[in-house]
Amino acid sequence: MKKNKSRVLVAMSGGVDSSVAAILLHEQGYEVVGITMRLFDNPFKNSNVLNKSCCSLDDVNDARKTCSVIGARHYYTNMVDEFKNKVMNKFVNEYQKGRTPHPCLSCNHSLKFDSLFNKADELGAEFIATGHHAKVTNTNGKFSVEKASDQNKDQSYVLFTLGQEKLKRLLFPVGNYSKEEIRDIAKKYNLSHAEKPDSQDICFIPKGNYRDFLKNKIKPIKGTIFDEKGEKLKDHDGIHNFTIGQRKGIEIGGLNKKVYVKSIDSSNGDVIISDNEKLFEKELIADQINWTKGFTPKDKLRVKAKIRYNAIEQNAVVNIISKDEISVVFDNPVRAITPGQPVVLYQGEKVLGGGIIKNSIPIKSEANV
Repeated sequence: MKKNKSRVLVAMSGGVDSSVAAILLHEQGYEVVGITMRLFDNPFKNSNVLNKSCCSLDDVNDARKTCSVIGARHYYTNMVDEFKNKVMNKFVNEYQKGRTPHPCLSCNHSLKFDSLFNKADELGAEFIATGHHAKVTNTNGKFSVEKASDQNKDQSYVLFTLGQEKLKRLLFPVGNYSKEEIRDIAKKYNLSHAEKPDSQDICFIPKGNYRDFLKNKIKPIKGTIFDEKGEKLKDHDGIHNFTIGQRKGIEIGGLNKKVYVKSIDSSNGDVIISDNEKLFEKELIADQINWTKGFTPKDKLRVKAKIRYNAIEQNAVVNIISKDEISVVFDNPVRAITPGQPVVLYQGEKVLGGGIIKNSIPIKSEANV
Protein backbone atom coordinates (compact mmCIF):
# COMPACT_ATOMS: atom_id res chain seq x y z
CA MET A 1 0.00 0.00 0.00
CA LYS A 2 1.27 3.48 -0.82
CA LYS A 3 1.80 5.50 2.33
CA ASN A 4 0.16 8.90 2.02
CA LYS A 5 -0.19 9.82 5.67
CA SER A 6 2.04 10.32 8.69
CA ARG A 7 3.93 7.77 10.74
CA VAL A 8 2.01 6.51 13.78
CA LEU A 9 3.29 4.52 16.75
CA VAL A 10 0.67 1.97 17.83
CA ALA A 11 0.71 0.50 21.35
CA MET A 12 0.06 -3.20 20.82
CA SER A 13 -0.72 -5.40 23.81
CA GLY A 14 -1.30 -8.50 21.70
CA GLY A 15 -5.05 -8.17 22.14
CA VAL A 16 -7.52 -7.94 19.29
CA ASP A 17 -8.39 -4.26 19.88
CA SER A 18 -4.87 -2.90 19.50
CA SER A 19 -4.16 -5.28 16.61
CA VAL A 20 -7.20 -4.02 14.72
CA ALA A 21 -6.23 -0.43 15.58
CA ALA A 22 -2.96 -1.03 13.70
CA ILE A 23 -4.82 -2.64 10.78
CA LEU A 24 -7.30 0.22 10.46
CA LEU A 25 -4.52 2.82 10.42
CA HIS A 26 -2.65 0.76 7.83
CA GLU A 27 -5.78 0.71 5.67
CA GLN A 28 -6.05 4.49 6.02
CA GLY A 29 -2.55 4.92 4.62
CA TYR A 30 -0.56 5.64 7.78
CA GLU A 31 2.95 4.26 8.18
CA VAL A 32 2.35 2.02 11.18
CA VAL A 33 5.04 1.18 13.72
CA GLY A 34 4.01 -1.23 16.48
CA ILE A 35 5.34 -1.29 20.02
CA THR A 36 4.64 -3.76 22.83
CA MET A 37 5.45 -2.81 26.41
CA ARG A 38 6.39 -5.49 28.88
CA LEU A 39 4.88 -4.18 32.10
CA PHE A 40 5.44 -6.99 34.56
CA ASP A 41 6.88 -10.48 34.82
CA ASN A 42 3.92 -12.83 34.47
CA PRO A 43 4.48 -15.80 36.81
CA PHE A 44 1.39 -17.71 35.71
CA LYS A 45 1.98 -20.77 33.57
CA ASN A 46 -1.62 -21.83 33.06
CA SER A 47 -2.72 -20.69 29.60
CA ASN A 48 -6.28 -20.01 30.76
CA VAL A 49 -4.90 -17.47 33.20
CA LEU A 50 -2.49 -15.95 30.70
CA ASN A 51 -5.26 -15.38 28.19
CA LYS A 52 -7.05 -13.18 30.72
CA SER A 53 -3.94 -11.18 31.55
CA CYS A 54 -1.20 -9.67 29.42
CA CYS A 55 2.56 -9.59 29.05
CA SER A 56 2.89 -13.25 28.07
CA LEU A 57 5.11 -14.40 25.21
CA ASP A 58 1.95 -15.29 23.28
CA ASP A 59 0.81 -11.67 23.55
CA VAL A 60 4.11 -10.40 22.16
CA ASN A 61 3.98 -12.91 19.33
CA ASP A 62 0.39 -11.94 18.47
CA ALA A 63 1.44 -8.29 18.20
CA ARG A 64 4.42 -9.21 16.01
CA LYS A 65 2.29 -11.38 13.74
CA THR A 66 -0.12 -8.51 13.17
CA CYS A 67 2.74 -6.18 12.27
CA SER A 68 4.08 -8.83 9.88
CA VAL A 69 0.70 -9.09 8.16
CA ILE A 70 0.59 -5.36 7.42
CA GLY A 71 4.32 -4.95 6.81
CA ALA A 72 4.96 -2.78 9.87
CA ARG A 73 8.01 -2.59 12.09
CA HIS A 74 7.57 -3.85 15.64
CA TYR A 75 9.44 -2.85 18.79
CA TYR A 76 9.46 -4.48 22.20
CA THR A 77 10.36 -2.48 25.29
CA ASN A 78 10.87 -3.57 28.88
CA MET A 79 9.08 -1.30 31.37
CA VAL A 80 8.84 -3.71 34.30
CA ASP A 81 10.66 -1.44 36.77
CA GLU A 82 8.71 1.67 35.79
CA PHE A 83 5.40 -0.20 36.01
CA LYS A 84 6.26 -1.53 39.45
CA ASN A 85 7.25 1.90 40.76
CA LYS A 86 4.42 3.95 39.24
CA VAL A 87 1.49 1.53 39.17
CA MET A 88 1.92 -1.54 41.35
CA ASN A 89 3.50 0.30 44.30
CA LYS A 90 0.79 2.97 44.14
CA PHE A 91 -1.83 0.21 44.13
CA VAL A 92 -0.35 -1.20 47.34
CA ASN A 93 0.03 2.23 48.97
CA GLU A 94 -3.58 3.20 48.28
CA TYR A 95 -4.93 0.05 49.90
CA GLN A 96 -2.56 0.70 52.79
CA LYS A 97 -4.46 3.98 53.31
CA GLY A 98 -7.88 2.31 53.16
CA ARG A 99 -8.58 3.66 49.66
CA THR A 100 -9.61 1.76 46.51
CA PRO A 101 -7.31 2.60 43.58
CA HIS A 102 -7.89 2.29 39.83
CA PRO A 103 -4.59 0.90 38.45
CA CYS A 104 -5.55 1.25 34.77
CA LEU A 105 -5.90 4.99 35.28
CA SER A 106 -2.51 5.12 37.03
CA CYS A 107 -0.94 3.21 34.15
CA ASN A 108 -2.38 5.53 31.51
CA HIS A 109 -1.62 8.72 33.42
CA SER A 110 1.75 7.99 35.02
CA LEU A 111 3.38 5.63 32.55
CA LYS A 112 1.86 4.55 29.27
CA PHE A 113 1.13 7.75 27.38
CA ASP A 114 4.29 9.61 28.43
CA SER A 115 6.42 6.62 27.43
CA LEU A 116 4.64 6.28 24.08
CA PHE A 117 5.09 9.95 23.21
CA ASN A 118 8.79 9.81 24.11
CA LYS A 119 9.26 6.77 21.88
CA ALA A 120 7.22 8.38 19.11
CA ASP A 121 9.54 11.40 19.18
CA GLU A 122 12.57 9.10 18.96
CA LEU A 123 11.10 7.35 15.91
CA GLY A 124 9.81 10.47 14.19
CA ALA A 125 6.16 9.47 14.58
CA GLU A 126 3.67 12.33 14.46
CA PHE A 127 0.91 10.35 16.16
CA ILE A 128 0.44 7.57 18.67
CA ALA A 129 -2.54 5.22 18.74
CA THR A 130 -3.98 2.68 21.15
CA GLY A 131 -6.80 0.17 21.18
CA HIS A 132 -8.89 2.14 23.68
CA HIS A 133 -12.61 2.21 23.00
CA ALA A 134 -13.01 5.99 22.83
CA LYS A 135 -12.81 8.83 20.31
CA VAL A 136 -10.78 12.02 19.93
CA THR A 137 -12.63 14.89 18.26
CA ASN A 138 -11.44 18.30 17.09
CA THR A 139 -13.75 21.32 17.28
CA ASN A 140 -12.18 24.59 16.16
CA GLY A 141 -8.74 23.44 17.30
CA LYS A 142 -9.88 22.20 20.70
CA PHE A 143 -9.59 18.45 21.21
CA SER A 144 -11.90 16.28 23.30
CA VAL A 145 -12.19 12.69 24.45
CA GLU A 146 -15.60 11.28 23.56
CA LYS A 147 -17.36 8.04 24.35
CA ALA A 148 -16.95 5.06 22.04
CA SER A 149 -19.71 4.02 19.66
CA ASP A 150 -19.98 0.73 21.55
CA GLN A 151 -21.19 2.03 24.92
CA ASN A 152 -20.73 -1.39 26.51
CA LYS A 153 -16.98 -1.20 25.81
CA ASP A 154 -16.47 2.54 26.35
CA GLN A 155 -13.18 3.37 28.11
CA SER A 156 -13.39 7.17 28.16
CA TYR A 157 -13.62 6.95 31.97
CA VAL A 158 -9.88 6.19 32.27
CA LEU A 159 -8.82 8.92 29.82
CA PHE A 160 -9.88 12.07 31.65
CA THR A 161 -6.27 12.94 32.58
CA LEU A 162 -5.33 13.67 28.96
CA GLY A 163 -4.67 17.28 27.95
CA GLN A 164 -4.56 19.19 24.68
CA GLU A 165 -0.88 18.52 23.90
CA LYS A 166 -1.43 14.77 23.97
CA LEU A 167 -4.93 14.72 22.48
CA LYS A 168 -3.84 16.50 19.31
CA ARG A 169 -1.45 13.62 18.60
CA LEU A 170 -3.67 10.75 19.76
CA LEU A 171 -5.69 8.34 17.63
CA PHE A 172 -8.24 5.81 18.89
CA PRO A 173 -9.09 3.90 15.70
CA VAL A 174 -11.46 1.31 17.21
CA GLY A 175 -13.70 3.87 18.90
CA ASN A 176 -16.18 3.84 16.01
CA TYR A 177 -16.59 0.05 15.95
CA SER A 178 -18.47 -2.52 17.99
CA LYS A 179 -16.54 -5.44 19.47
CA GLU A 180 -18.16 -7.79 16.96
CA GLU A 181 -17.03 -5.59 14.06
CA ILE A 182 -13.50 -5.49 15.47
CA ARG A 183 -13.34 -9.27 15.66
CA ASP A 184 -14.68 -9.51 12.09
CA ILE A 185 -11.84 -7.27 10.86
CA ALA A 186 -9.32 -9.46 12.69
CA LYS A 187 -10.81 -12.56 11.04
CA LYS A 188 -10.61 -10.91 7.61
CA TYR A 189 -6.86 -10.61 8.14
CA ASN A 190 -6.70 -14.19 9.47
CA LEU A 191 -5.36 -13.14 12.85
CA SER A 192 -5.07 -16.20 15.08
CA HIS A 193 -6.10 -14.14 18.11
CA ALA A 194 -9.32 -12.78 16.58
CA GLU A 195 -11.35 -14.52 19.29
CA LYS A 196 -8.93 -13.90 22.16
CA PRO A 197 -10.86 -13.07 25.36
CA ASP A 198 -10.77 -9.50 26.60
CA SER A 199 -8.21 -8.92 29.33
CA GLN A 200 -9.46 -8.25 32.83
CA ASP A 201 -9.27 -4.84 34.49
CA ILE A 202 -6.22 -5.49 36.69
CA CYS A 203 -3.67 -7.00 34.35
CA PHE A 204 -1.16 -7.93 37.05
CA ILE A 205 -3.77 -9.80 39.12
CA PRO A 206 -5.14 -12.25 36.53
CA LYS A 207 -6.78 -14.46 39.15
CA GLY A 208 -8.77 -11.49 40.39
CA ASN A 209 -7.86 -11.82 44.07
CA TYR A 210 -6.22 -8.54 45.04
CA ARG A 211 -5.92 -9.63 48.67
CA ASP A 212 -3.57 -12.44 47.66
CA PHE A 213 -1.52 -9.93 45.69
CA LEU A 214 -1.29 -7.56 48.66
CA LYS A 215 -0.23 -10.31 51.03
CA ASN A 216 3.42 -9.81 52.10
CA LYS A 217 3.46 -6.42 50.31
CA ILE A 218 1.48 -4.42 52.83
CA LYS A 219 1.77 -3.61 56.52
CA PRO A 220 -1.77 -4.33 57.77
CA ILE A 221 -3.60 -1.63 59.70
CA LYS A 222 -5.67 -3.82 61.99
CA GLY A 223 -8.69 -2.53 63.83
CA THR A 224 -12.31 -3.02 64.73
CA ILE A 225 -15.61 -3.31 62.89
CA PHE A 226 -18.40 -1.19 64.39
CA ASP A 227 -22.00 -0.64 63.50
CA GLU A 228 -23.28 2.89 62.96
CA LYS A 229 -24.35 3.20 66.59
CA GLY A 230 -20.75 2.64 67.68
CA GLU A 231 -21.24 -0.90 68.94
CA LYS A 232 -18.16 -3.06 68.56
CA LEU A 233 -18.86 -6.14 66.45
CA LYS A 234 -15.46 -7.80 65.89
CA ASP A 235 -11.78 -7.17 65.21
CA HIS A 236 -10.36 -7.39 61.69
CA ASP A 237 -6.95 -8.18 60.16
CA GLY A 238 -6.44 -5.04 58.09
CA ILE A 239 -8.33 -2.21 56.38
CA HIS A 240 -6.88 -3.29 53.02
CA ASN A 241 -9.42 -6.13 53.09
CA PHE A 242 -12.31 -3.68 52.76
CA THR A 243 -13.73 -1.28 50.21
CA ILE A 244 -16.73 1.05 50.44
CA GLY A 245 -19.97 -0.75 49.56
CA GLN A 246 -18.51 -4.23 50.08
CA ARG A 247 -20.78 -6.98 51.36
CA LYS A 248 -18.93 -10.19 50.56
CA GLY A 249 -16.57 -11.37 53.26
CA ILE A 250 -18.16 -9.49 56.15
CA GLU A 251 -19.05 -12.27 58.56
CA ILE A 252 -20.66 -10.98 61.74
CA GLY A 253 -22.15 -13.62 64.00
CA GLY A 254 -25.68 -13.00 65.20
CA LEU A 255 -26.65 -10.53 62.47
CA ASN A 256 -29.71 -11.58 60.51
CA LYS A 257 -29.41 -8.99 57.76
CA LYS A 258 -27.09 -7.98 54.95
CA VAL A 259 -24.51 -5.39 55.95
CA TYR A 260 -22.07 -3.29 53.91
CA VAL A 261 -18.89 -1.30 54.47
CA LYS A 262 -19.82 2.36 54.90
CA SER A 263 -16.51 3.94 55.94
CA ILE A 264 -12.85 3.11 56.58
CA ASP A 265 -10.57 5.09 58.90
CA SER A 266 -6.86 4.54 58.22
CA SER A 267 -5.82 6.49 61.34
CA ASN A 268 -7.20 3.92 63.78
CA GLY A 269 -8.36 0.96 61.67
CA ASP A 270 -12.05 1.52 62.35
CA VAL A 271 -14.45 0.05 59.78
CA ILE A 272 -18.11 1.06 59.98
CA ILE A 273 -20.81 -1.17 58.52
CA SER A 274 -24.39 -0.24 57.78
CA ASP A 275 -27.55 -1.16 55.93
CA ASN A 276 -27.48 -0.68 52.16
CA GLU A 277 -29.70 2.42 52.23
CA LYS A 278 -27.14 4.21 54.44
CA LEU A 279 -24.54 4.01 51.63
CA PHE A 280 -26.30 6.66 49.56
CA GLU A 281 -24.83 10.18 49.66
CA LYS A 282 -25.16 13.34 47.58
CA GLU A 283 -21.78 15.06 47.63
CA LEU A 284 -18.10 14.24 47.22
CA ILE A 285 -14.80 16.09 47.31
CA ALA A 286 -12.19 15.26 44.66
CA ASP A 287 -8.62 16.40 44.04
CA GLN A 288 -5.91 15.69 41.41
CA ILE A 289 -8.18 17.50 38.98
CA ASN A 290 -7.65 17.64 35.23
CA TRP A 291 -9.72 19.51 32.65
CA THR A 292 -9.20 18.18 29.13
CA LYS A 293 -9.54 21.66 27.58
CA GLY A 294 -6.66 22.90 29.73
CA PHE A 295 -8.53 25.48 31.80
CA THR A 296 -10.90 25.47 34.77
CA PRO A 297 -14.54 25.89 33.72
CA LYS A 298 -17.05 28.17 35.36
CA ASP A 299 -18.39 27.41 38.82
CA LYS A 300 -21.75 25.67 39.32
CA LEU A 301 -21.31 23.69 36.10
CA ARG A 302 -24.05 21.19 35.23
CA VAL A 303 -22.60 17.80 34.29
CA LYS A 304 -23.16 14.07 34.21
CA ALA A 305 -20.81 12.45 36.73
CA LYS A 306 -19.60 8.88 36.94
CA ILE A 307 -18.01 7.55 40.16
CA ARG A 308 -16.81 4.13 38.99
CA TYR A 309 -16.10 2.39 35.71
CA ASN A 310 -19.38 0.48 35.50
CA ALA A 311 -21.54 3.13 37.16
CA ILE A 312 -24.43 4.91 35.47
CA GLU A 313 -23.82 8.63 34.96
CA GLN A 314 -25.77 10.88 37.29
CA ASN A 315 -26.87 14.51 37.01
CA ALA A 316 -24.74 16.76 39.20
CA VAL A 317 -23.32 20.24 39.77
CA VAL A 318 -19.58 20.91 40.01
CA ASN A 319 -18.39 23.50 42.53
CA ILE A 320 -14.84 24.80 42.00
CA ILE A 321 -13.06 24.86 45.37
CA SER A 322 -9.57 25.53 43.99
CA LYS A 323 -7.46 24.75 40.93
CA ASP A 324 -6.91 21.23 42.23
CA GLU A 325 -10.09 20.52 44.19
CA ILE A 326 -13.79 20.35 43.39
CA SER A 327 -17.01 19.24 45.02
CA VAL A 328 -19.60 17.32 43.04
CA VAL A 329 -23.18 17.58 44.27
CA PHE A 330 -25.58 15.02 42.81
CA ASP A 331 -29.23 15.73 42.11
CA ASN A 332 -30.08 12.39 43.70
CA PRO A 333 -28.07 10.34 46.22
CA VAL A 334 -25.58 7.85 44.74
CA ARG A 335 -24.38 4.61 46.27
CA ALA A 336 -20.95 3.91 47.75
CA ILE A 337 -18.82 6.96 46.95
CA THR A 338 -15.36 5.42 47.24
CA PRO A 339 -12.12 7.31 48.04
CA GLY A 340 -9.37 6.51 45.54
CA GLN A 341 -11.73 5.99 42.60
CA PRO A 342 -12.01 8.55 39.78
CA VAL A 343 -15.01 10.79 39.38
CA VAL A 344 -15.32 11.64 35.68
CA LEU A 345 -17.41 14.50 34.34
CA TYR A 346 -19.28 14.48 31.04
CA GLN A 347 -21.39 16.80 28.95
CA GLY A 348 -23.14 14.75 26.32
CA GLU A 349 -20.58 12.45 24.75
CA LYS A 350 -17.59 14.58 25.76
CA VAL A 351 -15.30 14.09 28.74
CA LEU A 352 -14.81 17.46 30.48
CA GLY A 353 -12.33 16.18 33.05
CA GLY A 354 -12.33 14.62 36.45
CA GLY A 355 -10.37 13.87 39.59
CA ILE A 356 -9.79 11.34 42.35
CA ILE A 357 -12.37 11.05 45.11
CA LYS A 358 -11.02 12.18 48.52
CA ASN A 359 -14.15 11.70 50.58
CA SER A 360 -17.91 11.92 50.59
CA ILE A 361 -20.01 14.43 52.51
CA PRO A 362 -22.65 12.71 54.68
CA ILE A 363 -26.25 13.70 54.13
CA LYS A 364 -27.41 15.83 57.03
CA SER A 365 -30.21 14.31 59.05
CA GLU A 366 -33.31 16.38 59.65
CA ALA A 367 -32.27 16.76 63.26
CA ASN A 368 -29.01 18.47 62.22
CA VAL A 369 -30.45 20.73 59.55
